[in-house]
Amino acid sequence: MVMGRPSQSHGGGGDEERLPLRGGLETERAPPPHHAAEQLTEARRGGGGRLWRASVRAGLVLCLLTVPAVLLLLRWQADSSPQWVFDFEAPEEDDDQDIQDDMSDDISPSPYIEYDRLLGGLLIEGFDEKSCRSRYQFARYHKSPSIPSPYLIERLRKQEVLQKRCGPGTKAYKEASKQLRSGQSINMTDCNYLILTIHAGLGNRMLEIISAFLYALLTNRILLVDRYKEIGDLFCEPFPGTSWLVPSDFPLNYCEFTQSSPESYGNMLQNKVAGGNTDRSLAGIRPHYVYLHLDGNYGFHDKLFFCEDDQQFLQGVPWLIIRTDMYFVPSLFLIPGFQDELSRLFPEKDTVFHHLARYLFHPTNNIWYSVTKYYRSYLAKADKRVGIQIRIYETKGILQRNGPFPHILNQILSCAQNEKLLPEIGMTEGAAAETQNKGAAADTQNNRTIAVLTTSLSSWYSDQIQKKYEEHPTVDGTTVKVYQPSHEEYQRSRNKKHNMKALAEIYLLSMNDELITSGFSTFGYAAQGLAGLKPWIMFRSENHMVPDPPCGRAMSIEPCFHQAPFYDCKAKRDTDLGKVVPYVRHCEDVSWGLKIVNETQL
Repeated sequence: MVMGRPSQSHGGGGDEERLPLRGGLETERAPPPHHAAEQLTEARRGGGGRLWRASVRAGLVLCLLTVPAVLLLLRWQADSSPQWVFDFEAPEEDDDQDIQDDMSDDISPSPYIEYDRLLGGLLIEGFDEKSCRSRYQFARYHKSPSIPSPYLIERLRKQEVLQKRCGPGTKAYKEASKQLRSGQSINMTDCNYLILTIHAGLGNRMLEIISAFLYALLTNRILLVDRYKEIGDLFCEPFPGTSWLVPSDFPLNYCEFTQSSPESYGNMLQNKVAGGNTDRSLAGIRPHYVYLHLDGNYGFHDKLFFCEDDQQFLQGVPWLIIRTDMYFVPSLFLIPGFQDELSRLFPEKDTVFHHLARYLFHPTNNIWYSVTKYYRSYLAKADKRVGIQIRIYETKGILQRNGPFPHILNQILSCAQNEKLLPEIGMTEGAAAETQNKGAAADTQNNRTIAVLTTSLSSWYSDQIQKKYEEHPTVDGTTVKVYQPSHEEYQRSRNKKHNMKALAEIYLLSMNDELITSGFSTFGYAAQGLAGLKPWIMFRSENHMVPDPPCGRAMSIEPCFHQAPFYDCKAKRDTDLGKVVPYVRHCEDVSWGLKIVNETQL
């Protein structure tokens, strides 16, 4: 049995459930003001002057008492995050207390536990904590294995100043957007912009935002993110005193740009090529803006974005609009002009996503409340927590199928048991008891519990894992309980409720002690990056056979760049870019992809 009711939501926005009010305020509202009007009418009918005046006074007092009460109630409701993301019933013993650190789910500091609420200096004080509880609470649920470098912290503070000075609503932004709208000659300023369009699923979104932000950091640009893809419903604003969302009156309809648009950098380069040679210099003055098409279907000229000469040209363009669905950070590490800066920012090179994701991504209150409630209800009391992220790539025709596939189930169990993440299952009670008696530690009853959090579009896999551990005892007596917050059956990346659940599940996965992920899945990449854990990656199966081995340990916590270029800009020929520098290698799950590792020798 899978703990937590499966979601029945099939829409977004209007069909979301409301959380029950806490603290008894539901019944403690002031009487509605229309009672005062009824008293006033009754007094007039009686003709008594004194009664009428008394009623007027009573009505005024009642109004004065009612309005603040109503405003207070509305404010309380806004602060209490009254919206479920998951549809589940918490255990009766759950008392809304944070089991992990014995403090209530509020924002006050705890005298009983020390945790780094500022994440080693990535965050700063000064934000309204109630408006975004996850910002300072995430550290209570997960301890990072890495410390950000002092130089990264210094650069983030400078970026915050830049975002505030040049962001939406500022004089600098108004002037820059006015020039963009009019097409007039550009007055060069120190406010240059990077606009990121959003169009992919949630895992890809998180990877592309981190990629764009790192590029903005390296090139001293202000990052602005597409406001029309529910980013504001998923994440709090990361920069103090400004917004990272593209204003609604932005003068360009950037969503209509395509690879073949005249504004496309690859298209501009292609049109300037003479005789098919590789001379990529562009004649004339630099344009007001350039569109960078870095989607998975990008072509040769689009990929020249990752060349040193092209970066020098783009440095002088005030507005860059970028469309991508990939984690292109590894290729930034191969651009000579960025390498020294990247080494100072990330001495541990495989921590790029980990540090920048914890800096940028803070789930909104509705999502965060559901994450913490689910964690406290099912995961917090376990002795060990194992997250299993299941993504199925089987297809029939053009339709993707999520199962059931017994070979995938066998692969999951083989991986978990072979790597000692879950205990093996005994066939009988007697066999389990006999195995326990063989060990020196078997003279006492094993009360150890492992909580398994599964995320999948299908509930069949978690149901079967739970069934196996319920029907057969484990060889060491450990109790295994399996939980799955939701199962959506198929991906709906344009559905707000679906994306909110996905984000909540990514954060729940990041709170586990061990991770098993599905190869090629950006959802799993995001979870492992937030957690700072090297997962066990399940390899793609062929012909419905369990791979041998079923999984392998990741080289690093970094995501994979699936569609990395293989063009050597200096040599002007194709080459194996996974063998150029020791810290950029081919991925375990995508042989042609690139990922960052913390290596010093090839």
